[in-house]
Amino acid sequence: MAERNQQLQSPPGDCKVAEKIAEMSVVDKVPSEMANGGVEDSNDVVTPWNVESNNETGIDYDKLIQRFGCSKIDDELLNRFEKITGHKPHHFLRRGIFFSHRDMHTILNMYEQGKPFYLYTGRGPSSESMHLGHLIPFMFCKWLQDVFDVPLVIQLSDDEKAIWKNLKIEDAIKLSYENAKDIIACGFKVEKTFIFSNLEHIGNNAAYYQNMIRIQKCVTFNQVKGIFGFGDSDPIAKISFPPTQAAPALSSTFPFIFKNWKVPCLIPCAIDQDPYFRMTRDVAPRLNHPKPALIHSSFFPALQGSKTKMSASDTNTAIFLTDTAKQIKNKINKHAFSGGRATVEEHRQFGGNCGIDVSYQWLRFYLEDDERLEEIRKGYTSGEILTGELKKELIEILQKLVADHQERKNKITSEVIKQYMLPRDLGFVVKSK
Repeated sequence: MAERNQQLQSPPGDCKVAEKIAEMSVVDKVPSEMANGGVEDSNDVVTPWNVESNNETGIDYDKLIQRFGCSKIDDELLNRFEKITGHKPHHFLRRGIFFSHRDMHTILNMYEQGKPFYLYTGRGPSSESMHLGHLIPFMFCKWLQDVFDVPLVIQLSDDEKAIWKNLKIEDAIKLSYENAKDIIACGFKVEKTFIFSNLEHIGNNAAYYQNMIRIQKCVTFNQVKGIFGFGDSDPIAKISFPPTQAAPALSSTFPFIFKNWKVPCLIPCAIDQDPYFRMTRDVAPRLNHPKPALIHSSFFPALQGSKTKMSASDTNTAIFLTDTAKQIKNKINKHAFSGGRATVEEHRQFGGNCGIDVSYQWLRFYLEDDERLEEIRKGYTSGEILTGELKKELIEILQKLVADHQERKNKITSEVIKQYMLPRDLGFVVKSK
């Protein structure tokens, strides 16, 4: 353990000092297909800013795994997860909603050996209310925090939205606080959770800014262009942003939580955020930090179908956490893309297509009962269950989910928000053996 402690407590360093470390490390390569921030081919576009597919069933995730160079979450990993943690894998894992990873086995090794790690996730606040798709990583993070009992840091990248959406600084900060209420309503442990606004926190945390500079020194303009697709006409604010999202993956960014320890992190995120952390995984060993591990989710489809993800900028594609029961019912009945047949007779004879039916796809996310989901799948595929009946079941589930969320959110005061957003010790300790 003494050798481990020495590694964890080494100083941050910089790229020149750590050149030999970099030479010995395995650098995550960025294939040419990943230019423009991700993958673009004739069928799918996946970047941090745009997701769309020409296929009715949506993104080809197997192809995405190959092109991004990550690993598929398989039965071996799920069985090991259950064996080591004593918890049945979350239905997001069992159903392939979280479908790929980088170094998840390493995280399980650390948990098995009693070594520390933390969780890191984030939200780019672009609207006053989050929608159902935004809940996915936070619901999963809440479960991971409960299972592993580890600290969690949540970044509100209001600076990113001020840059990309051309928002006023003050308006971007306001959106952060509104979104913080939705996040807190997910039930995170206040004693183990730190939520921060980039626009407010970084200026008060010298360690954060210093790590941003260290990362910036390690990444060339050509590399940033290759990873994110930035062009000569993009403002320098965009070009300099990626280190801001990368820095929280280095534990020394938060000395008030982790002291001088070099602690790995696990980042649950949608697959479109992977380019940021491929860059981070390249840089981290050069700064004498462990590489962050990642676990990737698929996209929550828009009401109109799986060709694109749900968007906060189009109210007709999304169910928001502020929607009323009536709004939820109307949106699903009016806009949810159906995999049913043109007539009841045809549907009874040939059955529906669960692969393209949005109501069924949403049930995969929000209906926890595996047996009931399988009953619905078989019934809809055989034609026994009609589209209207499928939508009715989804409506009832979502109305309760959103109403329960609103009830919890209404209890969150400004004082509660301050408790989560105050830089503080989260009780982190490294146990000696």
